[in-house]
Amino acid sequence: MHENRKPANLRQTYTHSGAAPLLSSNRFSVAPMLDWTDRHCRYFHRQLTGSTLLYTEMVTTGAIVHGKGDYLAYNEAEHPVALQLGGSDPAALAQCAQLAEQRGYDEINLNVGCPSDRVQNGRFGACLMGEAALVSDCIKAMRDVVSIPVTVKTRIGIDEQDSYVFLCDFVQTVSAQGGCDTFIIHARKAWLSGLSPKENREIPPLDYDRVYQLKRDFPHLTMAINGGVKSLEEAKAHLQHMDGVMMGREAYQNPGLLARVDRELFGSDAAAVDPVAVVRAMYPYIENELTKGTYLGHVTRHMLGLFQGIPGARQWRRYLSENAHKPGADVRVLEAALALVADKIPQEA
Repeated sequence: MHENRKPANLRQTYTHSGAAPLLSSNRFSVAPMLDWTDRHCRYFHRQLTGSTLLYTEMVTTGAIVHGKGDYLAYNEAEHPVALQLGGSDPAALAQCAQLAEQRGYDEINLNVGCPSDRVQNGRFGACLMGEAALVSDCIKAMRDVVSIPVTVKTRIGIDEQDSYVFLCDFVQTVSAQGGCDTFIIHARKAWLSGLSPKENREIPPLDYDRVYQLKRDFPHLTMAINGGVKSLEEAKAHLQHMDGVMMGREAYQNPGLLARVDRELFGSDAAAVDPVAVVRAMYPYIENELTKGTYLGHVTRHMLGLFQGIPGARQWRRYLSENAHKPGADVRVLEAALALVADKIPQEA
């Protein structure tokens, strides 16, 4: 058994301070984003917030079972961390869930929200909203073999199947038959044809009220809302109605806001996070990765938005973008970039 395996049915809670109230880690999370939330990104985000639940990029069952690489790799510092799986074969999902639990993941999440053609061709993602019984079978197969939480991330509808009744039927079926007790709801429907994944994140209108109503109608289920959340102030407003909030692109493009999450959303009384100290805290990790053949730019690309809104931020981004991919680039590149911005950061009283 993996030393990090969690006791049955326990959602671990995390805060920086023992005096702070213990709140579930799914109160705030960073969304799984393909090509963005890789292990380097998650390690960086963890330097900014200790309580936020971090998600992997979606990983298909085929990649885990048949791929040549280690698609379950992560750093122990990333906890709490959830693995998002893509697939629709209950047996394969169960196999992957077992492997993930053995590796110490804190949660398994099934993707029922991605609308890309490639994902549909593999019969997973948002198209599964039309197959609630199959989703139930998938969730039950995973829950039968692991003790960590198994959750679903979905949309409010697909194509013309976008009525509130359709959404309720989906949630009722997956919760009652599959045993799923936690849903992350992207407050937009998905068009399975005619729109790109990017357009599906922007064109279908957000309907937060529908998600709020879903939580009122299923009070016994844990529900988080996702889609278009751009600030912690908006997150706080959503938390008046929901159990949790998932933030996507804004958390990636403006990661500095994650430094406020533990204090403002989890009640921690820990000291304010210093972004310069966060950069330097990355040095041992980066140096270790460089010895493994990782290019500096593969890590620093996730750090470009750290100083957003601070004088010198543009110079920071430009310097890293121009120099991190050069042969032999190491932490000295980061030190030089910091010199362009560090003395311009306002000090908190």
